[in-house]
Order: sequence, then structure tokens, then C-alpha cells
Amino acid sequence: MTQETARPKAGQILGMSTAAFTACFAVWTIFSIIGIRIRQELGLSETEFGLLVGTPILTGALIRVLLGIWTDLYGGRLVFTATMLAGAAATFLLSYAHTYPQMLVAALGIGIAGGSFAVGVAYVSRWYPPEKQGTALGIFGAGNVGAAVTKFLAPFVLVAFGWQAVAQIWAAGLAVMAILFWLTTKDDPVTAERRRSGIRPTSAWLELEPLKNVQIWRFGLYYFFVFGAFVALALWLPQYLIKVYGLNIETAGMIAAFFSVPASLLRAYGGHLSDTYGARRVLYWTFLVCTAATFILSYPPTDYVVHGANGTTSFHLEMGLGGFVVTIFVLGFFMALGKAAVYKHIPAYYPNHVGSVGGLVGMIGGLGGFVLPILFGVLLDLTGLWTSCFMALFVLVGGALVWMHLAIRQMERGAAGVPLSRLPPFPEMQGLPEPVVQTRPSKAVLTDWRPEDPVFWQKIGRAVARRNLLLSIPALLLSFAVWQVWSVVVAKLPLAGFTFSADQLFWLAALPGLSGATLRIFYSFMVPIFGGRLWTTLTTWSLIIPAVGIGYAVQHPETPYVVFLILALLCGFGGGNFASSMANISFFFPKSEKGNALALNAGLGNLGVSVVQFAVPLVIAVGLFGPLGGTPQMAASTAGVAPLWLQNAGFFFVPFIVLSACASWFGMNDIASAKASFAEQAIIFQRKHNWIMCWLYTGTFGSFIGYSAGFPLLSKMLFPEINALQFAFLGPLVGALSRSATGWLADRYGGARVTFWVFALMMAGVAGVLWFTGMRDQPGAFWGFFASFLVLFFATGVGNASTFQMIPAISAREMERLMPGADAEMRRRQGEKEAAAITGFTSAIAAFGAFFIPKSFGTSIALTGSAETALWAFLVFYVSCLVLTWVVYTRKGGLLHDIERRKRRTAGQAAAAE
Repeated sequence: MTQETARPKAGQILGMSTAAFTACFAVWTIFSIIGIRIRQELGLSETEFGLLVGTPILTGALIRVLLGIWTDLYGGRLVFTATMLAGAAATFLLSYAHTYPQMLVAALGIGIAGGSFAVGVAYVSRWYPPEKQGTALGIFGAGNVGAAVTKFLAPFVLVAFGWQAVAQIWAAGLAVMAILFWLTTKDDPVTAERRRSGIRPTSAWLELEPLKNVQIWRFGLYYFFVFGAFVALALWLPQYLIKVYGLNIETAGMIAAFFSVPASLLRAYGGHLSDTYGARRVLYWTFLVCTAATFILSYPPTDYVVHGANGTTSFHLEMGLGGFVVTIFVLGFFMALGKAAVYKHIPAYYPNHVGSVGGLVGMIGGLGGFVLPILFGVLLDLTGLWTSCFMALFVLVGGALVWMHLAIRQMERGAAGVPLSRLPPFPEMQGLPEPVVQTRPSKAVLTDWRPEDPVFWQKIGRAVARRNLLLSIPALLLSFAVWQVWSVVVAKLPLAGFTFSADQLFWLAALPGLSGATLRIFYSFMVPIFGGRLWTTLTTWSLIIPAVGIGYAVQHPETPYVVFLILALLCGFGGGNFASSMANISFFFPKSEKGNALALNAGLGNLGVSVVQFAVPLVIAVGLFGPLGGTPQMAASTAGVAPLWLQNAGFFFVPFIVLSACASWFGMNDIASAKASFAEQAIIFQRKHNWIMCWLYTGTFGSFIGYSAGFPLLSKMLFPEINALQFAFLGPLVGALSRSATGWLADRYGGARVTFWVFALMMAGVAGVLWFTGMRDQPGAFWGFFASFLVLFFATGVGNASTFQMIPAISAREMERLMPGADAEMRRRQGEKEAAAITGFTSAIAAFGAFFIPKSFGTSIALTGSAETALWAFLVFYVSCLVLTWVVYTRKGGLLHDIERRKRRTAGQAAAAE
């Protein structure tokens, strides 16, 4: 079917797709009404209710990428129908759920309906030419009004027949819509042509190729605001109006609908404007107006007192209800225009990947609908200001506007080229002679660096490289120490008079892991930009901020919780340093010594976790800095009341940070040729083994750093009679030493084989922790609990080494398949480049374990009163890692089976010959 013959059906396709998306959106938001009755029946807490309502939003956002890819591969008609039927089945089964876990499982399935947006975008765009796609996608996106359909109709059904009837009727309606959609639509022209000609769909991995472009993630930020903030405000506005303006629920609901309905229907007009005037211009107006609107809305009620020459004048400044309604309508109107403008870009830039790109952008926007209401609640609790939600949106839209403008200006400068670069920065400088810039050579910059040249390496290179390594190790050790300092401090906060809940304490222990892992992604690319010497110095100096901040904050029990949250996030500076440190050292050594150098840098750097857990309990017990260190807190313990200098946990590291930063600046070097662009490394996002190794390395390093952060506080809560902090350092110590001491196992037997048995050992370790946790009231239970954790730490260290050994072997083997026409040297270079990029990326992803493991312990204890639920989840995860390792790599026919068996035979023959 050609585009010309397809166009007469385009209107019918668009109409049915919009109706289907409206039905899906109505089902996706069903908990906004029936959740209230479910909450009453089950007696849910605020946290449980929020999780129930947010689960469909979260899963609907996350599944959009997958559904978008499937749409590109198999066609929107099939995938859209299957999506609706799956959502209908889950919604119908919800009516038979009686317990909270059953409700959550059903909510996961209902979330599938929310993923339909990515399907519809890819399907509808293929029926329209580029000059009409903006209008078409705007009309399709107006299906957001399905949320209003649920809010208007569901309450009547709920009151008359019960919430189960709402679920059953909505499920039946969605199933009927799926059948009507299948009967009244056709395969899109691209899919029809592919089937007619017998062309097989491309690999799903190739559909992910465009996602390496930063531009797509910028579009995602735009949609995070225009769609995610729209969903968040639709959920947040009723209670905002009730609490701030004292309205009843009926009036607040009508005003909220006044915001959400136009913000959905006017999306079609945004598509028309994008087609007529250009999507970029519409986005500019959207962000400018939304910046002004959120600034006005974020201003809290304020009383001013002005002392003038003629006396005192006071006045009150506050937005009234009328001004609020008008401003919020303007905000919703421009959000609607912006939603259409964002999706106008996607088929224009990525016509062959609308599904995958649209799915990712839609996923990020959907995550905004999940994350932002939580953020609004957190900000309200921390600040006490109802307008804090609009403050957050002001920062968000302002950042999007600045990023968009800078990106467009950079593109314009690139297009203008040399003529623009010749213009002076100011008109007044026109015609003046150009200044002559003279640069002095620096001994710190190595302009001639040839580590692969044996003569150069022996005479000059080895000494320089080793000096940089010796300076890098203490800097990285301090980074790990600051990153994990909360793992000890949070366990002592209650003794110092802080009245934080268990969940709040686990949040403090987990947040450094979240920020550190996120920073690793960015830090990986900083060394080629700034140079290893400068970047190591700056990142080491940055550790001063959380160290000093902790020292002052813990001295006063009245310090707000938000200050501790900020300090916990700032401790992530230490976590991010690992990625840049490893990248920097890798440039100094030849390939024959690179592995050992990186092992020393990483393994000895990991000792920082043990250092902090060993040193901090000692230094907080003495007045280390005298009067300069502040007064102690009087802490009650089983031995009585004793002084506690908790501030030393931060102050202790300050002198060492200063020394290390100065040594890095005066002793390290930059390598002029150490350059690697992001585009060259981004090819790893097309490699499925990159994602598999992220999963496996999360199981090893993610577990190591997560247990390091969570074990002290967990043991303190489970065994309060035991001073577990004096033993906590042993776990990370065992893990760090086993990483550096067992690398030969992977070299001798193969990294995949060792990794397989590592996960088997970790399963045994978790089983031991579960066993002794269940009998924690029995004598000696703590020592069994502690020994099981030592087994886990030992296994993670071995696995850290073995998984990193797998990566270059996988890349080398894959190059034979991916580059069959290239010579051996070209394949070797490409394999090494990809292996280095995968190593850095997996280390960043795995570091999120430092957040998820402590947070899982805290959430499990908050919801069930025990950590056993989290431990069972970890056990299931390790089972998946073991199965994945065997299926993909170690079984007969696996990628590394023949290589590792051949390596073992070769090693055995060499041993026999000796």
C-alpha cells in the first residue's frame, strides 16, 4: 500500500486511534477514583495508597519504550490491539483482588494501558505526510481527556454498584474498543509493504540505536515538563485548592477539570500551530510563558514591612483564587501546545524509529507523572509551603528553556561556520587588531606519550604512570570513604538526639548511592574534556563540601532533615569519582599492564569503605580536634551516658582531602592525546551484551556497595544489643581484598564460569542471612548473620573481578561477528574501545545498588516490619543472574564456552609441561 492510497483511510485511522487512546487513558487513571474506596476497605497508609495509585503510572511509563519498538517492528494495529486486551484483562482481574499485594500485581498490568501512547504515535505518524504529522499527533494526544472521563463517570458507578463494578465495566469497554479498533483499522503503509515484500523486521537492538543521541534525552526533559507536570498537577490540584483556598471537594474537582480537560483537548491546536509556524517556535513560547506562570504561582503568601523616612509601611502579597485559576489555565493551555510540539520533532528527526524514540520520550514524560507528585509531597513536608510544587516546576521549565536555547545556538553556530567565528564578541571591537595569544609549555601536560613503545615505557613512561597511579589511589580511597560515611553516621544519629524514623534513616543511607551512581555516568566523559590532573584535583576538593557539612550538621539535633538529605546527596561526589579515576589511569598504562593497574586503583580505592567503617567509630569517641572540633553530644548506651564527637566523622577526613588534592595538582599529569568522543563510545548502546553485563555487574558490585551502605544500619536495627559497627568494616575489607586477590581465577578458568559460581555462592549467602534473621532472638544468631554477610562480601569481590574479565573477552568475540571483513588489528582496536566504554557504563549502572539495597531494606521494614521481603527479592535477582550467565555465556553453545574451555586446556597443558 502506497502513501497515496493510504491517505483516504487516514482520517478513520486517526479517529479510531484517538478513541482507543482515550479508553486506555481512562483505564490507566482508574485508581484516581476507585483507589479512594480501596484505601478505606484495606485501611491503607499514605505510603501504601501512594504506591497503589502510582504503580500503573510508573509501569505505563516504563513499558512505552518496549511497546514503541514492537510497533516499529510488527505494526501499530497488532500491538495497539494486544495492548488494549492486556490492559482489559488486568483491569477485570482487579475486581477479584482482595489483598494489597494482589492489588499491586493488578496495578502492574493496568499500567500496560498507559503504554499505548507510544504505540499510537508510531502508528498514526505513518499515515500522514510530514507537514500534517503535528496536527495528527496533536489530535491523537487529545486522548489524555480519558482521565477526565474517569473522573466524571466513575464516581457515579462507584456509588451505585461499588468499585469492582467500575473495574469490570472499564475492562469491558476497553476490550470492546480493542475489537472495534482491530475491525475498523488497517496495517500502516510501512508494515503492509514490509509484509507484502516479505522483508523481515530489523533487530530490536537496532531500534535502540538512535537513543544514543543526547538530543532525544533533551526531548525527554521537555516532555517530562509538558506532560509529566500536567499529570502531576491534575492529581495535585484538588487537594491544593482545598487546603490553600478552603474550597469543598466538588468545587476543587471542577476547577481541576477546568485545568485538565483543556490541557488535553487543546493539544490538537498545538499540533496545528507546530505544522503552521514550526515546533521550535511553539516550544519557545511554551517554555517562556510557563516560566513566567510558574514563577508567579510559586510566590508564597508574604507580609512585607518597609521602614521609610516617613514611618513604617506594611502590606500583604498573596495570589487570590481568581488569579490562580486564570494563571493555572494559561499554564495548562501552553502545556497542551508544548506536548504537541515535542512530538512534532520526533517523526521529523527520526522517521524510521518513531516507535522507539517516541516510546523513550513518552516514558520519561510518564515518569514525570509518577515522580513529581512524590516530589511535591516531599517539598511540602520539608518547607511547609504549598507553593513549593510550583517552585520545583519553575526550576524544571527554566532548565528546559536554557538547555533548548543553548542547543539551538550551538546548532546555529555550527551552521554559520567560519564567518560567524571571525566576528568579535562585541560590536565595539570591530576593526581592532586581533590579540596575540602565547601559551607557555607545561610540564604537567604530556605531549609525547607512547606507552606501547617498549623503549619509551622503560625509560620514561613507567615511572610517570606509577607516580600518577600512586596519587590516584589515595584520592579514590578518600572518595569511597566520603561516599560511604553515612553508612556509619546514620546509625549513630539517634544516639546524638536526632528523632528520625527508620525509613528516614535508610533514605539517608541510600541517597549517596543514588547521586554517586548518577554522577558516574557524567564523570566517565570528563577526563578527556578537562584532563586527568585538573579533574582529579577538582573532584577531590569537592569532597570537602560534604565532609565539613556533616561536621557542622550533626552537632545540633534541631538541624532540619532536609539539610541531611542535601548532605547525603553531596556525598555522592565521592561515588562519581570512581568512573573518572578509572578512565584517567587507563590512559597511562600499556595494554599488558592496564589490567593490573586498574585492579590496584579499584581494589585499593574500594578499601575506603572499610577505612570509614573502621576509623569513624574510633574517631567519634575522642575529642580529636579539641575546642576547634566543637562540643560533644552526650549519648546514652548500655554502658551509660558517654560523650560522642559525631562531627569527627566529617572533620577527620578534611586534612587528608586537602593533602590529596594538593598532591594531585602538583604531582599528576595530563595526557594531551587522551581524547575519546561520546559518539565513538555510544555504539555500546546497540550491543545487547552491554545491557546483560549491566545486569550481572549490578549483581556483583551493586551488591558490594549496597551491602556496605546498608549492613551497619540493618544490623543495628535487627540486633540492637550488639555493637555491630565495630565489625562492619570487615565486610567491605573482605570484598575489596577478594577482588584484588582472586583475579587469577577468572584468568585461569574463565570469567563467565567464575561468575556463575559466584552467584551460586551469593544465593547461599542470602539464604544464610534469611535463616539467621528469622531466628535473631536465639543466642549466637548475630554471628551466623554476620558470617553469612561475610560470604556475600567475599563473593561480590570475586564477582567484581570476574565480570570485568568477561567484558573484553565478549567484545573480542563479538567483533568477529560484527566486523567479518575487517583485519585482526582493526577488530582488536574496536573491541578494546567498546570494552572500555562498556566497563565504564556498567560501573555507573551497578553503583545504583548503593541506593536500592539500603532503600529496599528500609521499605521492607516500613511495610512489613522485617527485612526478609527485601532479602527474598535479592535472592530472586541472584537466581536470574545465575541463569542469565549460564544461558548466554557458559553453557555449551554459549558465547564464551569454547573460549574458556580452550583457555583451561591450555593452562593445564602448560602446567603439565612444567
